[in-house]
Amino acid sequence: MIFGYVRPYSEDENMDMQVKALQEYNCDQVYMEKGSSIKGRAELESMLKILCKGDKVVVYKFYCIADSTRHLIELMEHFSARGTQFISLVDHVDTSTKEGQVFFEMMKRVGEFQRDIISERTKAGLQEAKSKGKTGGRPKKPDYNVHRALEMYWSKKYTLTQIREATGISKTTLYRYLDN
Repeated sequence: MIFGYVRPYSEDENMDMQVKALQEYNCDQVYMEKGSSIKGRAELESMLKILCKGDKVVVYKFYCIADSTRHLIELMEHFSARGTQFISLVDHVDTSTKEGQVFFEMMKRVGEFQRDIISERTKAGLQEAKSKGKTGGRPKKPDYNVHRALEMYWSKKYTLTQIREATGISKTTLYRYLDN
């Protein structure tokens, strides 16, 4: 089967342009999102569940189906695992062709490169902060509050809520200190 997928975006809010292009491609079924939200893409999820080997997914352009390079790569991997072909009309990409397959292999490499850049920048930032004496994570509670919370807990005279209110130590933090 040939499945089309559309969702509103700034250049085609009512999706007329996309629907017309998918009709000209003779899609058997078109999934239409009601909104352009990144989250809550019910129609996309429905379509992804039913794809089978030999099916095709057709979109007007990449942005209609994916919100980022990473998301596009994840979708392509899903399609590949299902034996489904992908076609983007405006972008002139068809994974049933050698060129389309090479294109997505390159996309994977670019995605890996982007992840490496983010990872390296994060590590460099953490290292720089560490060299300046800064530490990450939540600020530590003063020792006297922790000791007071532990004493209150062990006395069995106070509820966890009372301990938290008196010391500022949460139940999770208290249990973490009890485990040590």
